[in-house]
Amino acid sequence: MRGEVAIVGYGRTPYSRAKPGEPVVTVDEYLAWAADLALQRAGMTKNDFDGQGLAVSHAEVAHTVNWSAAVAENLGISPKVLLRGDQGGASAGSLLIRAAAMIHAGIVDRVLVIGADTPLNIPSVAPGLPLSPERSRGVFWDFQGPFGVMGATGQFGLIQTRYRHEHELTDEQLAKVAVTTRFHASLHPGAIYRTPITVDDYLNSRVLSSPLRLLDCVPIVNGGMAYVVTSAATARKVTDRPVYLLGFGEVNNYYRGSRSRPDVTYTGFAQCAPEAFRMAGVRHDDVDLFQPYDDYPFVVVMQLEDCGFCKKGQGGKFVEERNLRFDGDFPLSVDGGQLSGGQPGGAIGGFAPIVEATTQLRGEAGERQVRDATTAVALGFGGIPYGRPGRSCVTMIFGTEV
Repeated sequence: MRGEVAIVGYGRTPYSRAKPGEPVVTVDEYLAWAADLALQRAGMTKNDFDGQGLAVSHAEVAHTVNWSAAVAENLGISPKVLLRGDQGGASAGSLLIRAAAMIHAGIVDRVLVIGADTPLNIPSVAPGLPLSPERSRGVFWDFQGPFGVMGATGQFGLIQTRYRHEHELTDEQLAKVAVTTRFHASLHPGAIYRTPITVDDYLNSRVLSSPLRLLDCVPIVNGGMAYVVTSAATARKVTDRPVYLLGFGEVNNYYRGSRSRPDVTYTGFAQCAPEAFRMAGVRHDDVDLFQPYDDYPFVVVMQLEDCGFCKKGQGGKFVEERNLRFDGDFPLSVDGGQLSGGQPGGAIGGFAPIVEATTQLRGEAGERQVRDATTAVALGFGGIPYGRPGRSCVTMIFGTEV
């Protein structure tokens, strides 16, 4: 399936913090908005997707059991194939793989993939907090809630503590990730946080869940994103800048070691990233930019290691020794990532690495453009199961040539 499909259009709505006085935009409105932006860039209309494919990423706001079909109705599309992603931050990548499989099988020729969420529109209860529906029963209340583990920050604080017990990782190395993403965000007109920060700003930010600080955490936003994927043949007809999917890998419910006591310093990228590189036929030195799922700087370190850019335990040193800026030797999160760009709900954040990789490879990133970029790696990362740092992992490798 190497190079058989390509992304030909993408869209990202403006993000909102839903401050008092700002217009209230619903999930359905964000979905339609993102879809329109992607279709305009692809030179297509909604009519081009009647009898084709529509893929919708599951939002965390309340909706019906047949919600994706309702989204198709709201958009005015009659798709032949309707896909739905419910793997959190891995959904956008997993939907791309499923869309590619549908196109490879000849079932459809193109798929519109969309996602949006409005966690800040929900009064008093935000997704991931103890009172939200998915946190109201089961593992959370049995094994986490009673001990004060409240959401992803509490869990990743524990995982980072374990990692630092086994491996060397300094605060200054983590600060470099945060400072770099903020610098890139300062160059992105759609980023939420655009004021540059320093290493001292990071080190002096208050601790939220030891050892995680305020500047370790993503700002939650409302927003939507979308992309259009087609067969390679169609892509070459509709655009002179297709972005090909060269390789991919996916794993769900990954663990290393025993199920009862897995090694929490490893993520599923240790399994799915090598698969993606083998399929793509590229080496790590061929990669021009790396778009991780950067909800915490520490997570970026683990992803660098598990994707094979360095050995386990050497991620901090790798960050320290490389120039991570867009004009450096290892451009990382060149859109500002989620750390400074914003995360539109945990379910939709995985669109951002795909959208930025596509933007860069099409040469449309403006002043943050990576020079002569031809190959990009993007990651999706979703869910934090009990005792493991990531329920679903997706690695994608994109290129300008097959």
